[in-house]
Amino acid sequence: MALNLDIIGKTTEPITFTYTKDTMILYALGIGAGPNELDFIYEKKIKVFPTFAVIPFMPSFINSFMPVANINPFALLHGEHKIILHKSIPSSGTVFTSITCDSIYDKGDKGAILNVTFETRNKQGDLIFENKAVAIDKSAGNFDGDRGPKPEVHVPPEGKKPDFCTEYTISQNQAALYRLSGDKNPLHIDPAFSKKVGFDQPILHGLCSFGFAGRAVLHNLCNSDPARLKSFAVRFMNVVYPGDRLKTMGWKTASKTYIIQTINQDDKLILGNAVVEIV
Repeated sequence: MALNLDIIGKTTEPITFTYTKDTMILYALGIGAGPNELDFIYEKKIKVFPTFAVIPFMPSFINSFMPVANINPFALLHGEHKIILHKSIPSSGTVFTSITCDSIYDKGDKGAILNVTFETRNKQGDLIFENKAVAIDKSAGNFDGDRGPKPEVHVPPEGKKPDFCTEYTISQNQAALYRLSGDKNPLHIDPAFSKKVGFDQPILHGLCSFGFAGRAVLHNLCNSDPARLKSFAVRFMNVVYPGDRLKTMGWKTASKTYIIQTINQDDKLILGNAVVEIV
């Protein structure tokens, strides 16, 4: 299965996504929000977690981009993800997402790396948010292409204690709940399928871990105000299982920038090379 290299630099027609306040509440519950975060789970005066931006992204990626790019779904890894917020996300409505393949790099036997931008706009055409995904097709390397630049490295300042540290426990039904927001990959629910692809049990969605980290960032750095989060970028380092404890930490490196790490109860790095910008 060869990647479709003709898609590089091309942009799709907008893909429609409609959601309600219930969609928003279900997402908030899916990333662990509870009664102490009432503003995010009660429709009366609901706030929107900025990481909700990944929800319109997922169907666009799976249903529209993957088939056109000719990605092998059995060899796919979600390597990195970044959201950029341009306007506050409405609590309900219809949005339109266009997809651009920025580049495809050849990593030889390690596969191919696809850098893809998803721009989501409202009915007036205003840009609300972007998703920038790094996808890896482990089966698609060695096509005699450019190997690409070395990635930026973001690590905490040596010897400095984090400016904040928050720990959340992943419930046993977290993946089952999060999948109702749209990512119904059987890897996150079906034990037989999980074993077939090399895991002892179903694993948590990477973007669910991203949401848990985003909650920690929002409450610690933004005073729970979604309008203050400008961007959040992570690299997915290791998998998460139901029952795991995730500790998210942040180190201030500039006036409005923090380096973020999320580790589990065994100090294994889950989300790394992560940076958040606030306003």
